Amino acid sequence: MSRKPSTKTPAKRRAQTATKAGNKPAGKPDASGMPLKERAYQLIKHRILTCAFKPGEVLNEAVVADLFKLGRTPVNQAFDRLRRDALVDVIPRKGIVVRPIQLDEVLQISEARILNEAYAVRLAVERASTAEISDMRDVLAEAARLDDDIERFIMLDREFHLMIAAAARNEVLADILLNLNERSLRLWSISLADEAHKANVNQEHRDIFMALFQRDAKSAEQAVLRHVDSFRRTILQKLSDLQGDLSPDQSASATRRRSLSLPG
Repeated sequence: MSRKPSTKTPAKRRAQTATKAGNKPAGKPDASGMPLKERAYQLIKHRILTCAFKPGEVLNEAVVADLFKLGRTPVNQAFDRLRRDALVDVIPRKGIVVRPIQLDEVLQISEARILNEAYAVRLAVERASTAEISDMRDVLAEAARLDDDIERFIMLDREFHLMIAAAARNEVLADILLNLNERSLRLWSISLADEAHKANVNQEHRDIFMALFQRDAKSAEQAVLRHVDSFRRTILQKLSDLQGDLSPDQSASATRRRSLSLPG
C-alpha cells in the first residue's frame, strides 16, 4: 500500500521533534507567549550556532542578560541547558565558555552525514511529492539571489536539507538528520564565509535538486556524497588555516586538544 504524502512543514516537524525530546516550555511567558527561559535558550543558542558567539569565547551571564533584555534567572537556566547540549562549558575561575570546535567532531559529523543523508536522499527520490520538490526549488532560488546575508543563506541551506529529510518519510531518520544539522550550523557559519565555497554549495545543491527532480536515486546519492565531502574538506582547511595563525605554543596546545577556537 502506498504511503500518503506528509503534509507537515519543516517548521512543524522541528517543533514536534523538540517536544518529543522533552524540551517543554516552562516559566513565565514573554509578550509573545514564549516562556522567558525558552526565549533565552533560543536566542543564545542561535548566537552560538551562527558563531555570533564564537567558539572559545567567554560569556558573562549579566552581559548576555542585558543584551537580550532578560533577567538573570532565565539566562542562567538557558546556560544550564546549553551545557547539557554540549554547546558551552562551565570552567572554574573562568566562567561560561562557548565550546571550541573539535577536529574529531568535524570528522564524525561528516561520517554520520555521509551515511544518513545519502540514504535519506534515495528515499526522498522515491517518496517526495511534486509540491515538496517545487518548495525545494524555491528555497534554492532564494539562496542563489543572496549576496552578503550569510546568516540567511545558512538558514536556507539548513531548510533545504531538512526538506529532503522530511521527504524521505522516515521520522527516525529525520530526527537523526535534524540533530546533525543542528551540530553542523557552527561549521557552516565558518565555511560559508568563503565566497568560493558558497558558490560551490549553490552548485552542489542544484546537482542534488536536479537528481531529485529527475527521480535519479544514484545521481542524487552521488551528489550528496560530493556535497558532504566538499564541506568536510573546506572546514578542515579553515581550521588548519586558523591553527597556522597561532603562535607555536598555541598551535601545539590546539593540536593536543584537537580543538580550535575562533579569534575575536
